[in-house]
Amino acid sequence: MRRIIGAALGCWLGVMGAAIAEEKDTEPVLVELYTSQGCSSCPPADAILAGLSARDDVIALALHVDYWDYIGWKDHFASPRYSDRQRAYARVAGVGTVYTPQMIVAGRDHLIGVRPAQLEDLIRRFRAQPSPVALDLARTGGKVRVRAEARAPLRHGAFVQLVRYTPSERVEISHGENAGRTIDYANIVTDWKKVADWDGAQALTLDLAAPGDEAVVVIIQEPGPGPVLAARQLR
Repeated sequence: MRRIIGAALGCWLGVMGAAIAEEKDTEPVLVELYTSQGCSSCPPADAILAGLSARDDVIALALHVDYWDYIGWKDHFASPRYSDRQRAYARVAGVGTVYTPQMIVAGRDHLIGVRPAQLEDLIRRFRAQPSPVALDLARTGGKVRVRAEARAPLRHGAFVQLVRYTPSERVEISHGENAGRTIDYANIVTDWKKVADWDGAQALTLDLAAPGDEAVVVIIQEPGPGPVLAARQLR
């Protein structure tokens, strides 16, 4: 039953996204989902992320955390780096505990659990805001050229991040809270690294190694991690 509900929520978000994309041609909104194969509350959120992954107005990324691995099932997508990133967001927000599932929208708003209406409201709100940074990507062979220019001074500076992900994978889970379930995961982050610091005073040009034909995401974000200033992807 939960799979059917999750799929319905994903479809609803996909339809809403198509309507929003027609309203305003603005920068896509970054949505980070912190999830785990070992968490019984996560499959509906995973399904929502799958719906978001088809949209042009959203960059949807699934970061699998490792702190559920002790409950009988090791998530083979998980990395302690993604757990650390989620905890860093919590410290910035003044929160002492992290949860799954959790979505972080544009590096600013935190949603715990499955809240599609609130998520859609946030996506709509952030899409309506002008991006403080113009960002453009182009792929040439095994490299991605990044061009960025600040539209206004960056008071706190920024850092540039390069992200790679796997578009989809089906997992049969035999132990833990989701034992016996087969779950489809979308936009599974496989690498997330900081590649440069930038003060925004001058236009930025970077040529980054990105071998293979997997999707590439570039995110410019205030330190903290703080608000996302711009994000683009090449699929």
